[in-house]
Amino acid sequence: MTVSESELLRLAEKLREKAGARFVLGIVGPPGAGKSTLAERLRDVLNEGGRVAVVAPMDGFHRSNAELDEIGARARKGEPDTFDAEAYVAALRQVRAGSRVEWPTFSRVTDEPVPGGVMIGDEPVVITEGNYLLLDEGPWRDVRGLLDEAWFIDVPDELLVPRLLERFLAGGRSREEAEAKIAASDLRNAALVRATRDRADVVL
Repeated sequence: MTVSESELLRLAEKLREKAGARFVLGIVGPPGAGKSTLAERLRDVLNEGGRVAVVAPMDGFHRSNAELDEIGARARKGEPDTFDAEAYVAALRQVRAGSRVEWPTFSRVTDEPVPGGVMIGDEPVVITEGNYLLLDEGPWRDVRGLLDEAWFIDVPDELLVPRLLERFLAGGRSREEAEAKIAASDLRNAALVRATRDRADVVL
């Protein structure tokens, strides 16, 4: 997804108007839709006059590769059960309560979560982004109620595939490995995520 500068400023102003003591925005969409990019651009615009926003990525709650290897799920990395959804929900509850939270991030270099990658303090706007924020199953179903608003980025598969291919090649996978993962896992995940679109407040 490509958001123009004018649209970005409009979205940022919308957040400024709604933000109070704590406003939690969820940005949702399939893998490769541009969630992280939009979240980071919004944060940067909002923070031009001082630190008022922070990004809290769902990807920080990926289970480690060692954990996935133990349960034979590493090839499916990125599917709902390969995240620690319970820990994500618990961290969101802390954010909602206004607590200081050491939030994990995710490294595409090591392909592993990074504990305490970002510190959430008293910023009034917290932007969390990920695939499964609107999923209505298991522990994921608790996420929607912890968000003040959810924005869904809708991108067709024909745009997702080249983005994902570029991402996986940059991460060290061969073209054959990357194409196999996209076909076997990522496009299926994209369909699952799109099915949650109706639970969003805004579709971009």
